[in-house]
Amino acid sequence: MEESFEITLQMVITIVAGISAQVLAAYLKLPGIVFLLFFGILLGSDGIGLLHPQMLGTGLEVIVALATAIILFEGGLDLDLRELGKVSTTLQLLVTLGTLVTLLGGSMAAHWLSEFPWPIAFLYASLVVVTGPTVVTPLLKHIKVERQVAAILEGEGVLIDPVGAILAVVVLDTILNSDAGPVNAAIGLLLRLGVGAVIGGVGGWIMSLVFKHANFLSFELKNLLVLAGLWGLFALSQNIRSESGLMTTVVAGIVFANSSVPEERQLRQFKGQLTILSVSVLFILLAADLSIDSLLALGWGSLFSVLALMFIVRPINILLCTWNSNFNWRQKLFLSWIAPRGIVSASVASLFAILLTQHGINGGDAIKALVFLTIIVTVVCQGLTAGWLANCLQITSKEATGVVIVGCNPLSMLIARFFQERGEKVVMIDTNPESCEQAEVRNIQVIASSAFDVEVLEGAGLGSMGTFLAATNNGEVNFVLAQRAAEEFDPPRVLAVYPRDPTAKVPVNNSQKVNQAFVSDLAIKRWNEYLNNGQVKLLTTTLSQSDIENQKESLKELVEGGDLVPLLMEREKHLMVMPASQQWQIGDRIIYLLHDPRPTLLKRLSGGTQSNRLSLDKLPEVEEFPLAKLSQLSASDTSTA
Repeated sequence: MEESFEITLQMVITIVAGISAQVLAAYLKLPGIVFLLFFGILLGSDGIGLLHPQMLGTGLEVIVALATAIILFEGGLDLDLRELGKVSTTLQLLVTLGTLVTLLGGSMAAHWLSEFPWPIAFLYASLVVVTGPTVVTPLLKHIKVERQVAAILEGEGVLIDPVGAILAVVVLDTILNSDAGPVNAAIGLLLRLGVGAVIGGVGGWIMSLVFKHANFLSFELKNLLVLAGLWGLFALSQNIRSESGLMTTVVAGIVFANSSVPEERQLRQFKGQLTILSVSVLFILLAADLSIDSLLALGWGSLFSVLALMFIVRPINILLCTWNSNFNWRQKLFLSWIAPRGIVSASVASLFAILLTQHGINGGDAIKALVFLTIIVTVVCQGLTAGWLANCLQITSKEATGVVIVGCNPLSMLIARFFQERGEKVVMIDTNPESCEQAEVRNIQVIASSAFDVEVLEGAGLGSMGTFLAATNNGEVNFVLAQRAAEEFDPPRVLAVYPRDPTAKVPVNNSQKVNQAFVSDLAIKRWNEYLNNGQVKLLTTTLSQSDIENQKESLKELVEGGDLVPLLMEREKHLMVMPASQQWQIGDRIIYLLHDPRPTLLKRLSGGTQSNRLSLDKLPEVEEFPLAKLSQLSASDTSTA
């Protein structure tokens, strides 16, 4: 009873420490693995001595295997084949040629700088070819780089994990069975990859069918069914061919995610929570089992090996694999820097250290120590500087283009046309068939469905878009839609037309994720009527250094009088929907609507028809108009009306 309580206490301490590390990381906006490693080492035998993973015995290997299966399956779920299709050649090269470059470069660094024998050096290099999704994915969610860059890093992290793990097993087999030639090693690698791909593909397809058609099951039970199926596939694959289970879990996740199953996003959330728990437990246990003395015994040569891996091998890898790609030099530089190692390297290295010791081969503890040194250095250095580097290189998702607009009305279609003119992707969503038809006539992609359906937003591509705008006639609906879009997809810019009247039913926006569009308390119904009747002027003004204060004051006066609505702003060649709280700067180009009861401008542009029938090819260049005359014009128009 006492022994079982001790093991229970070990697991409780592990979970509490792991979740605490994740909470602290989220609060400080730093990579979670930094605190997981620190807490694990602190609580281990070389720290305060609260955690002793060796007490778990073979149970530690079981925990590592099952948790790794969850982590890789969740990584497969997050792979978007549409995004990967844009970088497929580069990704294929990273998983193949890149693996070879890292294997050769890492082994040379370990042999010449760390003075490892060649077999042990190759084994180390095979363990660090992976860039773990457990580190890369949370890092990318935090710093939010361009979608194309994020897709290549996520795809590499997920796909190369099983390849690297299987490669490491092949190298270990070669070391343990020195009579096995290169041909047998290659056959073993292909067999493991093939078995894993077949079982994962078939199993993922079967799970998707069950998820689609087993309507008698509750959603919670479906989630658990997928979890049980995943572990069943992993065990089956491992039983047929050792170490093929990693490939099985990745392929199963990819197939499942791309089978258009209902309620997939909720499943991802469930698996994401399991992944956070798995990563927290694994890193705490493995870090607690690490010997500080073994790290110090490596010497400076091993640190130089890790630095060579970061500053020489990785850049060469990216240079070769992106040679003919459409990545620019800034994106390539970022890809060259971001290659943190994660849980697969740590878990496999811990397992190999035990196996080498059991076979009487020296070097197991040294390999484990060097792998953990690689994890610590890459995670700390790259994780803490990734956000700063992305901002310096200007490749954050703030630069993302494209817009999803909810509500097909004259005002939103006018905005859509401006983005279309810039060559940006525009998708509109509305439940009204007539409104959708009007958008289609203008060659605007439209989805006739409810934007409350997360699958609809996902189908609109909101995950890779730069802007979400909710502009229906209902302010409450707009605010709720914008909140959901921000929570589920977190695009760089989320805006909604909603009132700020304290008596309104719209809740206060404390999250600061949703910005009020255009101006406070916009009467969108009235402005849509103005557009339908052609009672507006479409104008633009660039704020100049010499007269910016007068320009701001004139605009403010007209906005407060309800005669002007700023729609869009162009800053540093980027077009964006105007937030109500936007602070204007010198050089900003503001595009706005001015109420004009005389329906002259838009009638002329549309050939006398209503503005909601305007076609894109008839949209003229935006007029330049002196702001000093706008107040007089608006006043005279009102008096004559």
